[in-house]
Amino acid sequence: MTRLAQAERQALADLLLDLGPDQPTLCEGWTTRDLAAHLVTRERRPDASAGLLIPPLRGHLERVRRQIAGRPYAELVALVRIAPWWSPVSNPLIEPFTNTIEFFIHHEDVRRGQPGWQPRALSRDQEQALWTPVRAMGRFALRRFRATVVLRAPGYGERTAGSGGARVQVIGTPGELAMFLSGRQRSARVQVDGPPDMVARLRAARLGR
Repeated sequence: MTRLAQAERQALADLLLDLGPDQPTLCEGWTTRDLAAHLVTRERRPDASAGLLIPPLRGHLERVRRQIAGRPYAELVALVRIAPWWSPVSNPLIEPFTNTIEFFIHHEDVRRGQPGWQPRALSRDQEQALWTPVRAMGRFALRRFRATVVLRAPGYGERTAGSGGARVQVIGTPGELAMFLSGRQRSARVQVDGPPDMVARLRAARLGR
């Protein structure tokens, strides 16, 4: 998983440089510059990134992120590219658990924000590295959803989540399930089976919040 986190970090930094600071992403209202500033804030300003988990601190988080976004774009991307060893979320001991999904999803946020994007063909090892955190991610993302949701990744396994009730099945590769569970259902290439009303609710739910 460490290798995938590092590979996604470098690929994302390359793409950010190629596209420039003003391109759209899947993160509503965020350009490539905004997304880069988010990643720098998350890794290098723990006083502000605490606002990702603690609502009263979100104002401070946003002020710091805007300040960081004002730096020269090339400098921002350089900071994204190199993980600070001292960071609570990027030090070598914890990075596989904190950055594998984070950098994969944000790489896809930039890729899929561009016209004509196509899914990447990931290797089995890459998909396996994503499946491990996706299993835990499902429990959190679907904890309030009033249904039994079966996440199926053919060739990797399945995981049941949700709060019980009608059964819905979401089928896809681990990478596509990661996109779906992070609230990016519209861009995730998955199959959703179940009662039509429940399928519609799941596709529109605010997952990962």
